Order: sequence, then C-alpha cells, then structure tokens
Amino acid sequence: MSRSPSESRGTGRGSGSGDPLRPSDHIDGVAVGDRTPSESDDGSITQPALGPLGWARWAWRQLTSMRTALVLLLLLAIAAVPGSIVPQRSADPNGVTQYYTDNPDLAPVLDRLQLFDVYSSAWFSSIYILLFVSLIGCVIPRTKHHWKALRARPPRTPARLSRLDDHTESFVELAPGQDAAGVAGSAIDLAAAQLKRAGYRVERYDARGALSVSAERGYLRETGNLVFHIALIGVLIAVGLGGGFTYTGQRVVVEGTTFVNALTDYSSFNPGRFVDPERLTPYSMTLDSFDVTYQAPGTAGGGQAGDFAAHVTTQLSGQDPTDGVVRVNHPLTIAGDRVYLLGNGYAPTLTVRNAAGDVVFHDSVPFLPQDANLTSLGVIKVPDGLPEQLGLVGFFYPTAQKLDSGALTSVFGDLVYPTLTLNVYAGDLGIDDGTPRSVYTLDTSSMTKLTGMDTDASSIELVPGQSAQLPNGWGSVTFDDESLDGEGASVKRFASLSIHRDAAGPWVLTFAILSLAGLLAALFVPRRRMWVKATPDGNTVRIEYAGLARGEDPALRAAVEQVSQKHGDALETVLRADRVRSQSPAGEASDRA
Repeated sequence: MSRSPSESRGTGRGSGSGDPLRPSDHIDGVAVGDRTPSESDDGSITQPALGPLGWARWAWRQLTSMRTALVLLLLLAIAAVPGSIVPQRSADPNGVTQYYTDNPDLAPVLDRLQLFDVYSSAWFSSIYILLFVSLIGCVIPRTKHHWKALRARPPRTPARLSRLDDHTESFVELAPGQDAAGVAGSAIDLAAAQLKRAGYRVERYDARGALSVSAERGYLRETGNLVFHIALIGVLIAVGLGGGFTYTGQRVVVEGTTFVNALTDYSSFNPGRFVDPERLTPYSMTLDSFDVTYQAPGTAGGGQAGDFAAHVTTQLSGQDPTDGVVRVNHPLTIAGDRVYLLGNGYAPTLTVRNAAGDVVFHDSVPFLPQDANLTSLGVIKVPDGLPEQLGLVGFFYPTAQKLDSGALTSVFGDLVYPTLTLNVYAGDLGIDDGTPRSVYTLDTSSMTKLTGMDTDASSIELVPGQSAQLPNGWGSVTFDDESLDGEGASVKRFASLSIHRDAAGPWVLTFAILSLAGLLAALFVPRRRMWVKATPDGNTVRIEYAGLARGEDPALRAAVEQVSQKHGDALETVLRADRVRSQSPAGEASDRA
C-alpha cells in the first residue's frame, strides 16, 4: 500500500508550515506555541545565557586546547627574545650597570618593563604558568582516552570493504571435496597469525556467513605524541624548579693564589631562590700556572693565541689535592660545580712604599685586556699609609712599542718587552662611606691628578724591576720582577673563571631526549587498520583485503597489497599441501577413516 508524500513525512509540528518537503523537526515547521526557550519570537535560534560556571567551563576548554598551547609556546619563545638582547641582572649585573651609563633615559623605562629581569618578570611567568596549565589540561584527558583505546578491541569489520579506497580481493578455486567454510577459516587463521607477527592487534569476527579478522596498529604514534607533551611539561618543571637550585659566580684568580668556594671569595655571585649561600660545598682551587701559546710573528695567524690552559690544584674537604686543567669549552668538574674559563690577562705585581720606606701596598693587580695584543688597563688603590689616599691608573703593554705620536702600544700578546705606565691621583677614593666600588675603575671626581697630561709631571713608566718616585716626595712605586728567583715569568697571569652549578641540566637533557623520541614516533609511526575477510561462495572463497589510515599515509596501498600478496602465497602453499596429503594413499585412508 503506497503513501502520499505528506503521510510519508509525518504530520507532526512541521505540518503547520504548509511545506510537505520540510521535515517535522525543521525550525520553519515549529509552531509559535511549540517553540523551545532557545528560540525567539521570529523563529531564529538564540544562544542560551551562560552563567559564571558556564563561562568558566568555556574558558577552561579554550585554555586546554592544543591550539592555545601552541600559541602560548610561540609567545614564550617571543618573550624570551629580550633576554638575549638586553643584559640580565641574574647573569650580567655589570652589563646592566653599563647599560644605565650608556642609556640613561632608556634604561629606567626598560627596568619598569622588567626587561632586565625577563625570566623572573610577571609577564614572562604568566605565559610560563599558562602554558604549563594548558599542557596539563591537554595531556590528562588524552592520556585517559589513549589508555581506554589501548585496552579496547579492534573495531568490527565493515560490511562492505569495497567502499574503502585501499581495497583488493582475490578468489580461491576449491578442489573437489574441499570444504569452503573450512578453507575460509584456514585463510582467516593464517591472516590473523601473519598480522599479529607484523605487530597488529587482531580480533576475529564471524557474521553472516563471512569470516574476518580485524587488525590495527600504530598506537605508538599517539603514545609518542603524549610522551612529547609530557616531556615538554617535564622541561618546564625542570627549568622552573631546577633554576631555584642553580647558582653562578665569577672569580678572577691570579697565578699562585687560591679560590675557596665561599660567598666571600666570589667577585660576583647569583644564586637561585632555593640556594643557601652559607652552605656551599667546601673546596679550594689554586691556579698553579696559566699557559698560552702564540703563533710566531711572520707566520700564518702571527700573534694570535693558539691554546689557553689554566693548570689548577683542587681539594675537597678532607680529601687529597688533585691536579686539573681548565680550557676554553673544556670545563673542570668539581663537587658538582662546572668551572669555565672566561678570560685571561696579566697581573703586574706592584709595591708602594711611603717616604719612610715602609710597604703600604703590595699585590698582583689584574689588568683588563683592551685589544687582541693584550694592551691592558688596571687600577691600584692605596687607601692608607700615605698623606692622602692614592689612586693609580695604569696601562700594561706585554710587548711595548712607541708610535710616531709618542704613545705606547702593544704589538704582541706575549711578554717580550713588558712596560707599565701609571698616572697618579690623590684625594678621596670614595670607599670610606661603605659604598661598593669596582676594583677595575677609579672615580676621580674627588681626586686631583698629579702626573700625566694636563699636569706638570710626566706619567710614570716602568719595566720589571724598576722603581719610580711618587709626586710630592710621598714615597715610591716598584714594578716587581717575578722572575728574579730564576723561575716563572716576569709578570704573573690571571684567569677569569665562572663557577656554575646547574641542578636542572641533567633533567632538562633527559626530558629533551624523551621529547625528541616522542616527536619522532608521532611523526613517522603510521596509524593503520587492516581487515581480511573470507566469504565462501559455492566452490570458491572470496578473500578481501582493505586498509584504513588515520591521517595521511601514502604507503597504505602498498601495505594492503603486501598483506594480500604475502597472505595469498602462504594460503596457496597450505592448500597445495592439503591437496597432496588428500591424494596420497595415507591421506585417502585417513579420509575414509
């Protein structure tokens, strides 16, 4: 009995619209009295009002989406850029001071924006924490879903495998007396064994006279994806927490002197928030010698340094001393600290005596290199023992040569003709009020220049072993010759060392390796499903092969054909063996029995 079109589509609320082609639940077919609360008087759909809880759920879903995590990761990378452009207080406090000197108007603005403390700033920390929360919100639900998927059975075989793009089939002709159902069962058992050996999870399904095996593999792809994101969370935790247990310090050590790993012995020290500076691991390190090799003048690269080596003796508390070497890019490890070689130079030894001949100053003073030939600048401060506080600003030339202008310069980095020039200042050194002052600079604003340009006295010029009188008869200054005993060079050298403890380093490396392994698995492991279906049909058995990939998999068709070829060859071998066995006398007797 046939039905009219209107009857076949129902006569519910939609019949009021007068249009039999519209389904009963179409919006135009809803009567005014039957509208839901989400529909307005004109029949249009309006969004339901969201309360505070609804907006909170919406915000959480947006924050924990993978798209948001990627955006936050990009923002974090961009936010870290100023940290490599502007000097940071935690790593280069002297650079920040110099930046204030060079840019007095811009520096306060950057400081208010926390650009000198990028990695501890409020805006960088906000991005960091949001990324951390976003990743956790992404990973936990995906991990639960992935765990359920790993425990689930492979899906049922589709009823029509021919609808899949990657599909092939073959027919097996049966010999007289062969059971089609038995051959189909053998084919499916064989396919299941082969797919299982290939790493697939398999499940057999029998329905509607057809036997099939469903197989899938590639869950390592999602596992790798989760490992990558979990490792990224681990990197964030390691950097965030490990940085609190990290410290960095610098120290200039002159040949023959000893550095002790204590706060008072550092030139600068930058601890993490969880580091107790009073409980550093006790050890000492003595700079025995600093060796430098130079290319001879007139050869390729003449005058350049070829190798730097700081030979040190280290000693842990309660242990015997051990020898070590610190080279560029080859740090020395002691008690968990890494000792890096940052720089080097010369430290002339000077002795200042008063008019009575008493020694008021004696020390090896590091002079900071100013060029490739180690023309170096240094400052000597004599606060006591003379009529006034004295400051000497000097230049040291390892291989001095006079220019046409009369000025000196160094033409070679090694000690060939070492020369020292000094200008003398008298007055207030600015250290009596407790204000910290750099040992490498001299504030001359409250001092009077006694020698050099714009004075009546020439600059003091010395070579090792020479002495010169100070102005006003205040005493003398001597450039000591360290080689008078027949050992060592005439001028000592110094090494600028950086002592660094990175508690997060091993953890960051471990998580970085895990993230790389997870990323490779997520990129290169294909996620596939494979089906083999055998359908008896008279004296033949139809065998179908089909595959389906999750995402792009250009090798899927080749994989289906490979399974088809391998399975067909193995099945033919099995069937041939069955025929031979059934045709043999022993096989016939066995069949009759």
